[in-house]
Amino acid sequence: MLYSPLIFEKCIQVILGMQKLDIGEVDLNLLKLFDALLKEGSVTGAGARLGLSQPAASRGLGRLRRLLNDRILVRTANGWELTPRALALSASVTKLLDDARAIVAPSEFHPGTATGRFTVATADHLALLLMPELVAKLASSAPGIDLVMPAPVGDNVDLIAQGGADLAVGSFEELPARFYSRRLYDEDFVCVVRQSHPIIAEQLTLENFVSLSHLSVIITGQGRSAVDDALAQHGLTRRIAVRTPHFLVAPMIVAESDLILSIPRRLAHRIARSAPIEILELPIEIQPFTPTIIWHERQHYDPAHVWLRNQIVEIAREL
Repeated sequence: MLYSPLIFEKCIQVILGMQKLDIGEVDLNLLKLFDALLKEGSVTGAGARLGLSQPAASRGLGRLRRLLNDRILVRTANGWELTPRALALSASVTKLLDDARAIVAPSEFHPGTATGRFTVATADHLALLLMPELVAKLASSAPGIDLVMPAPVGDNVDLIAQGGADLAVGSFEELPARFYSRRLYDEDFVCVVRQSHPIIAEQLTLENFVSLSHLSVIITGQGRSAVDDALAQHGLTRRIAVRTPHFLVAPMIVAESDLILSIPRRLAHRIARSAPIEILELPIEIQPFTPTIIWHERQHYDPAHVWLRNQIVEIAREL
């Protein structure tokens, strides 16, 4: 998409330090390349994002370097790295490009004829619950729309702020300014064990719960889980034999071991359809949590984004 020189005159002036220039002498699509370089961190990745060949992207980077009088992207022993000036400009350029897109964006969204892509960031367990149905909805209602699920970056808040995803699904405590959110459902925890586990013949009490060897899922890989916090309130601890950041790997390990695992109820029932596990009620009260979708205000009124949010909310209601 080509952008109007009037829209980007301010953008160019900000990047060049508000100096006087002839806007007609500047290829405004270099701003799109600059934005892609910020998001991808490599010439090849930026080219792929914009549909450019690697040589074309390299030539564009050369022109961008001359325009800004800065290297923008430099090769180091650890790969490509953005220069300090490029990083300093990232937030301003992202916002200005988003504002420009909002100006030229269509006022209506027709899913049946629309083309493009949605980028939804989420952890693996929520992706398992929501994304298969979302893919089915896109195939039937919006066949020209592609779906991208990027690798999680922390809680994905920064990813949304930087424009790396349209929305994120997860559990969030406090959001920055200019963010919106919508609750999907309230969720609690259950235990899962292999189908022939000896504990199934007994009543799972708090006493034998803490006596078992546990598998614990911590998405960040660090810290304590909600189960550990609940046990601590009773002066109890458990033995965690295995720790993993992957919700979908954990039940597969449980199915082949004597470990016990505490996971969200809806996820347990979804996995029990295909894995040899049994679901048991947790013998201790744990604070429920609420999966939520979040997005930035720049897309709050965008018709395509509104449609996407409504699809996810509808899917969540059916879980």
